[in-house]
Amino acid sequence: MQYPNLFARLGRSEAEIDAKIDAAFRAIFEDEEEKFYFEPDPDHGYLMDTGNLDARTEGISYGMMMAVQMDRKDLFDRIWRFAWDYMLLREGRHAGYFAWSVKPDGSHNAEGPAPDGEEYFAMALLFASARWGEGEAPFDYAAQARTILRHCVHQAELNENGRAMWDADNHLIRFVPEVDFSDPSYHLPHFYALFARGCDPEDAPFWRAAAAASRAYIAASCDQATGLAPEYAAYDGSAILLFGKSMAFFSDAYRVAMNIGLDAAWNGPTPALSEAVARLQRTLDAHPELMETACQLDGTPEGTPVMHPLGLLATTAAGSLALGDEGLGWAQRLWDAEPRRGARRYYDNCLYFFSLLMAAGRYRNWLEE
Repeated sequence: MQYPNLFARLGRSEAEIDAKIDAAFRAIFEDEEEKFYFEPDPDHGYLMDTGNLDARTEGISYGMMMAVQMDRKDLFDRIWRFAWDYMLLREGRHAGYFAWSVKPDGSHNAEGPAPDGEEYFAMALLFASARWGEGEAPFDYAAQARTILRHCVHQAELNENGRAMWDADNHLIRFVPEVDFSDPSYHLPHFYALFARGCDPEDAPFWRAAAAASRAYIAASCDQATGLAPEYAAYDGSAILLFGKSMAFFSDAYRVAMNIGLDAAWNGPTPALSEAVARLQRTLDAHPELMETACQLDGTPEGTPVMHPLGLLATTAAGSLALGDEGLGWAQRLWDAEPRRGARRYYDNCLYFFSLLMAAGRYRNWLEE
C-alpha cells in the first residue's frame, strides 16, 4: 500500500521523520522520567494512565498497536501477556471480555469491559499475526483475535445474561455492553473492514455492514456547522451528557478526527467525513480559545479547561489525511509539537504518537503489506 506522508509534503526528510517518531516512542517506553510503560517482571508490561494511576484496556491495547507498528515483538508479547493474565475475564456474563481498569499489580478496579479496548486488541493481534506469524497460546495471535471478535458479536449466545458490544440491528458499537448508545470516537470503520477478513467467516457480512454503518454514524454525530463531535451520543448521533459533564466536546471526542484521517489513509476519503474534519479545523482556527476551553458542539465555551490540549492538536492534525493541502497548516502544528510532560501525559502522548505515525505514513495496514 501507498500511504500519504504529510510531513514529506512539508519538506521534512525521512531521517527527520524517523527521529521525530523515535523521540515520541522513547517518551512513552524508555525515558526514565516521563515514560508510562513499565515491566513489573520479565514476562509482563503495561502502560499506566498517569492521571488515574491504573492500567486500562485502552492503554494496553494502544501499547500493543504501537509495538506492532514499530516492529517490537518483545514489547507486544509482554503487554499482551499482561492483558491475558490480569485483564481477561474468565467467568460470568462478561467472560471473554477484558476488565477495563486494573491496578498495576493486576488486581481489578472493574469487572466490566470498555469496547474500545477489545477492538484495538483484535486489530493489533491480527496485525501481529500478519507481521510476525503465530506462536503457542496466548501468542496464537489470529486465533485470539477471532475469539475476541466472536464475543463482541455473540456474547448473548456465549454467556448467560451476556450482551454483545455491537448492536445486532444497527451494527453500531455500544459505549459499554449494557447500554443502547455509543461513543463516536469508538467507531473505527477502517478496522471493521479488516475484521471481516480475520473473523469467523460467518461474521464477515456483519463487520462489512458495521464499517458502512460507522461511517454514516460519524458523519451524523459531527456538528453540521462546527464539525465538533460529542463524547457520547445516541444511535442517531445526537449528543448525550454523562458523568456530570456539562460539555459535549471533550477528551474522548478528540479521537474522531484521527479515526477519520486513518480511514482516509487506508481506504480513501469519505466526502462527508472529510467535510466534517474541514469544519472542525476551520472552527478551531477561527476560535483558538477552544484549544484551551471545553465547549458545546456549537462552539460555545463551557469554561472547563481542556484536559488534553496536545491530544486535541494532534488528532485534529491527523484528520488532515482526509483533506488536501487545506490541512497542511495543522500538519505543521503537529510537527512543531513535543510530547507532553507531567501527570496527564498518558492520553496526550498516546494520541500524539499515533497521529505522528499517521501523518508520516507509518501507521500501516499490515494485512496489506
